[in-house]
Amino acid sequence: MGSNDHLVTSTDPEHPANHICTLCRNFYALGWVTGTGGGTSIKQGSNIFIAPSGVQKELIKPMDIFVMDHQRRAYLRKPLALKPSACTPLFLAAFDRGAGCCIHTHSQWAVLVTLLVERDAIQSGKDPNASCFEIEKIEQIKGLPRGKNKEGMLGFFDRLQVPIIENTAFEEDLTQSLEAAMEKFPDTYAVLVRRHGVYVWGDDVQKAKTQAESLDYIFRLAVEMRRLDLTWLSQS
Repeated sequence: MGSNDHLVTSTDPEHPANHICTLCRNFYALGWVTGTGGGTSIKQGSNIFIAPSGVQKELIKPMDIFVMDHQRRAYLRKPLALKPSACTPLFLAAFDRGAGCCIHTHSQWAVLVTLLVERDAIQSGKDPNASCFEIEKIEQIKGLPRGKNKEGMLGFFDRLQVPIIENTAFEEDLTQSLEAAMEKFPDTYAVLVRRHGVYVWGDDVQKAKTQAESLDYIFRLAVEMRRLDLTWLSQS
């Protein structure tokens, strides 16, 4: 395999190896990737660039980045002193569906929303394992696409749905549940993981970042709405 350092060497700030480092620093400042948690991956051509596992995300350097061939599922570059991201199979699930970037955060607002939805399901006698976060009539919903192969963004009067899957002891064990949620909700660009965080993907880096930011705003707003005894959905 060799070092293949040329794959992560560039002066272009938007080169995936550089871009991942910038994104991780920004996400750390937002509190999304504290304690080495979370991760980011970008697909460029047939190559997938992945942030390593177990590394403080605000300190990642381009030389820390793993590179994988998407079709062969083989590493083209694998820093020997670092561990591949445990998120990799989940990133691949997004890339297999046409994504250009996938972001995983441990946002506190995402975690709290999953707990609120779980409590609602239990109190109403429903199965919390089949739960989904839903909200409508919030302006920021316009930051999310209508769905794959659909034109435009969601509107103010549309209902945003984000599926929730149950957490597992090991990150890679989430893959099957994530893929099932993608199949059940084909228009979603995000999946929440109960008591854990959220996976968000987009056609490219800019869209994935915009969607992750929009969702985090909505999750935080949803938590604050509950503090004020405000509902997420219109009363019929």
